[in-house]
Amino acid sequence: MKEGQKLWTRDELILTVNLYCKLPFGKMHKSTSEIIKFAELIGRTPTSIALKLGNFASFDPTLKERGIKGASNASKLDKAIWDEFYDNWDEALLESEKLMAKVKNTTVEKLNNVDLDDIPKEGLEKQRLVKTRLNQHIFRTIILATYNNQCCITGISNPELLIASHILPWSKDEKNRMNPMNGLALNALHDKAFEVGLITIEADSYKIRISPKLNKKNAPESIKQSFLDYDGKQILLPDKFLPDREFLKVHNDLKFIVK
Repeated sequence: MKEGQKLWTRDELILTVNLYCKLPFGKMHKSTSEIIKFAELIGRTPTSIALKLGNFASFDPTLKERGIKGASNASKLDKAIWDEFYDNWDEALLESEKLMAKVKNTTVEKLNNVDLDDIPKEGLEKQRLVKTRLNQHIFRTIILATYNNQCCITGISNPELLIASHILPWSKDEKNRMNPMNGLALNALHDKAFEVGLITIEADSYKIRISPKLNKKNAPESIKQSFLDYDGKQILLPDKFLPDREFLKVHNDLKFIVK
């Protein structure tokens, strides 16, 4: 270690992975405003934050698949913290949000702008609803950042029109509710079509498939423009956290309407 440097703490690394999840890969440099603010928050330099983000990128298998290499000087503790997230996204992300709230001297609900006005004041039902809303907000933040605030099918970039869709449904797979590789950024129309199996994304090629149920001889122009024109085209791939191919296979095989 160079003179004047200080060891990274476990809490600092957890917070940095949290930031990694919320930043597009192309913004992980020292001049990014989010990195500058984060550096001030934990008492580090923007350069050190950018380098540490590069360390975590070196562990990201989706970046490796795209031929992108992160930094090569990651520590054993860096890898251990990364594995904690990768092996249990639901718990690790929520705990990192609680830690971020503590550092910012606020609550995790206020940090994530979670509205609590219409939920019970106490009890297990309150705990369940608060956790659900927190998880949904965190997941949305990560998925939209991962896809650079664009629908992966149409390129629509209005956040108000975008949904953080689950490949494996929220209600069916509790283990992967917060897994960034179980997410797609879709506009509301294509989110619904994906949910009911009228469209899918091929697991091997990330190409869009449109159900024959929509591809009828007399299909209106709106169906052609909104669906049929996208058939066979590749989605706009995220710069990290590529959709999990095994998850897509499940959707291809069990959900997609083939006739």
